[in-house]
Amino acid sequence: MPTEESGGESEAGALLLCRAEPDSVAAVAPLLGERMPLAGAGGEWSVLVPEGGPWRHGGEPVDRVVTGWAAALAVGAPWPVLALWWDADRAGYTLASGFHRPVGYVWLTDGTPVAEGEAMRTFAARLGLDPVLDVESLERLTKPDPDADARARLGGLLAVLTRAGVALPAGLAPGTPAGRLGAAARTLPDARRTAAAARRPTADESPLAPWLPWVGGPGARVLALAQMAAGPPLTAWGVRHRSGGWTAAGLLLTAHGALGAVYASSRRP
Repeated sequence: MPTEESGGESEAGALLLCRAEPDSVAAVAPLLGERMPLAGAGGEWSVLVPEGGPWRHGGEPVDRVVTGWAAALAVGAPWPVLALWWDADRAGYTLASGFHRPVGYVWLTDGTPVAEGEAMRTFAARLGLDPVLDVESLERLTKPDPDADARARLGGLLAVLTRAGVALPAGLAPGTPAGRLGAAARTLPDARRTAAAARRPTADESPLAPWLPWVGGPGARVLALAQMAAGPPLTAWGVRHRSGGWTAAGLLLTAHGALGAVYASSRRP
């Protein structure tokens, strides 16, 4: 993993890979509460590049923050979100998909696996990866290898994901500190910056179509009410534990349910 630079730059960083076009991601990213660069990362993938406020200045662990962010982005959306993260001691990933419990894996800096191998099989199944070739490659990442540190493990994970269409833009290498990642992302030709947190999409805006695929269906109102019921306790848990990521997940769940309820009601005959 990269060493800490003389200026005291934190070694921690993260990337959020979304299996969706940038326009779809841009519609929901403001609810994370932190503006960040957004760019394409392959035919059907996008990447958000957090600049790391919660862990660079707030002292919150990077893995907890991005796990909450990934869950927030994936709530009710038809696409999964993969958070890659690293700090001075560990590296890993978290995959969030709808209302499934997030699944993840962790390696120590020297590459030692410290998670259950079953997580890799669940990861592959949720992304629709090849159950033989891709799973074999992923399971190799769970075996001891003195020549593979945590950065190499993340590289091996991305090598498998290239077969699922992931292509990270130049300069966005796992293991790079958040500050340098953000600077690199801002120079990408197709990069944009997500909107401020105060900006809320409305039910009439077309970018919400991929975010609310269930709107108008027979279970829309029931699902929306369930989201509104689940959101506040999750928000309270995040606030109580000073977790910006999980607080964002709760707020997004509540907002998503409220918006869905209003939209579904407006479409009732």
